Amino acid sequence: MSNEDEFYDAVTGLDSDESYEGVSEASFKDALVFDGNTQKNNGSVRQENGIKKHRTSLPAPMFSRNSVSIWSILKKCIGLELSKITMPIVLNEPLSFLQRITEYMEHTYLINRACLIEEQGFRLVSEQVSHHPPVSAFHAESLVGDFVFHGSIYPKLKFWGKSVEAEPKGIITLELLKHNEAYTWSNPYCCVHNIILGKLWIEQYGTVEIVNHSTGDKCVLNFKPCGMFGKELHKVEGYIQDKSKKKHCVIYGKWTECMWSVDPQAYEAHKKSERKGDNKKHKNEELDGAENDDADDMPDVQETVSVVPGSTLLWRIDSRPAHSATMYNFTHFAMSLNELEPGMEATLAPSDCRFRPDIRAMENGNMEEASREKERLEEKQRAARKERAKNDEEWSTRWFQMGTNPYTGSQAWLYTGGYFNRNYQDLPDIY
Repeated sequence: MSNEDEFYDAVTGLDSDESYEGVSEASFKDALVFDGNTQKNNGSVRQENGIKKHRTSLPAPMFSRNSVSIWSILKKCIGLELSKITMPIVLNEPLSFLQRITEYMEHTYLINRACLIEEQGFRLVSEQVSHHPPVSAFHAESLVGDFVFHGSIYPKLKFWGKSVEAEPKGIITLELLKHNEAYTWSNPYCCVHNIILGKLWIEQYGTVEIVNHSTGDKCVLNFKPCGMFGKELHKVEGYIQDKSKKKHCVIYGKWTECMWSVDPQAYEAHKKSERKGDNKKHKNEELDGAENDDADDMPDVQETVSVVPGSTLLWRIDSRPAHSATMYNFTHFAMSLNELEPGMEATLAPSDCRFRPDIRAMENGNMEEASREKERLEEKQRAARKERAKNDEEWSTRWFQMGTNPYTGSQAWLYTGGYFNRNYQDLPDIY
């Protein structure tokens, strides 16, 4: 990496915030450790870091973006890689990309179900291991040794005028240690529509293959694109096959709603019946040729998932908080990710994302302070980079090293250990 290169933290298509560097050029996300012994009387969740009850809202509602001209910012970026473009603070949300990675762990109950165990808690650490291109690595593990979940993410972003597309990069690995099973996969494409004008909406599309490296079984999921009439919006369809390619079940549903499994023959019979009904309906339909040049209208949400008789429910989405729309559409889990209680400073690393002053100010609703802090941190980042160049110092990662994924044989960023020993004396002052 050239010392003159500018680097930015590729977050999402809507908020590329600069990644702040110190000597190690790393940001760290401390573990959010959840104890399964939830108090039945008040819903509190005990945590290793002393939090008795997670907050249910942010300190302040989100800042209105109505007065911000997004087009004036993005019109020069069409076709460019957005990770190299710095964005104003008003387009961000009060979470770093490393904290967003932690949102994977909102669904650990599914891992526990697969392991046939009760919730026992987990811990996670993540680090931005490369800045040009921006790559973030993470490592999560069960507190009782049931699973290890790790991978790296490189979201290559492109701006296409009305939308932003994220091309998936990086391999995700889940190891179920007590079952001696390991699974790997990559994420589907993601497209955010109407980032300039109109109502935001998201679609995911592409094929995801989840491979069980212990048995040779494979799950192939097709995330369907919206399509002309929007009938396929959010739909997922796939199957599980063994190493001899015999299909054992079909998986279907919507990634925004629920997922089901059913016998392949029952599913095919149901699809044939649906197609007969669709053919009769389409005879009376005409294509609406009018186009909206200002926004990509989100297709009308179709009826809920049509459940095939004999299906088994695999997953259903949790409801969002009632005030989620004014809190960046965060889930209950996301609400807690930047929570910082008195006394936690003694446990957390000084480079923990929860100490980032620009994010803290934004969360508190002080956008002017957040903007000032963002500029200060950017200048501090540049000064540190120039100092390294002056001293001919090389940048290196702290908690992850490039190695070989033992299951895919591909290059991967692997956790080297030591973070949870809580020895942070040599960490740089990055904030």
